[in-house]
Amino acid sequence: MIKNILPAFVLGLTAIASTALPAAPVHAEDQKPEQIHVRGSIVSYSGSALKVKTREGETVDVTLADGWKLASVANAAVTDIKPGDFVGIASLPSAGGGDGALEVLIFPPAMKGAGEGSYGWDLKPNSSMTNATVADAVKGVDGRTVTVSYHGKEKKIAIPDGTPVVTIAPASNDDLVAGAVVFIPAEKAASGALAHQVLVGKNGVVPPM
Repeated sequence: MIKNILPAFVLGLTAIASTALPAAPVHAEDQKPEQIHVRGSIVSYSGSALKVKTREGETVDVTLADGWKLASVANAAVTDIKPGDFVGIASLPSAGGGDGALEVLIFPPAMKGAGEGSYGWDLKPNSSMTNATVADAVKGVDGRTVTVSYHGKEKKIAIPDGTPVVTIAPASNDDLVAGAVVFIPAEKAASGALAHQVLVGKNGVVPPM
């Protein structure tokens, strides 16, 4: 089951990477739908419709596209991050230089390379998302720092104590209950949002990205 979930979900999670401004003007009919991220708690779920109260306090109607995929997250630990792993790390610039992680997602081995790169993210103002391979993971005085590589570049990111670290896990429609926390990479639509993937919290673990 999880093999079917992961490829589509990861593509959705990294869709924001393709939203950079085009180098040349494009015709309106060639423009891709605006990508949005819906973060919040489920109000209701029925068939192909999700109603979500977002972290901003508004209620958003999410239409689930044909063939939509569902996954959840499971707790992992900083010590689970090994050289060669492919990770997605949301981070903020640190006052003392470098970046500090806001959350870490450890991808399954089959997803290595998906959405590789570092780009703007909307978890917090000025945050970024880096999908990259762990070059090394070392314990420092102020916690663990990982060096990750992508497209021939390297980036060091500190992971402070208490930073959420998760990996992708299976889920079923039964997990889409009122109050469950979701992260939904979607397309902006006239009716609200159109989603091909949903990431839902379960067993007390919520999507941190």
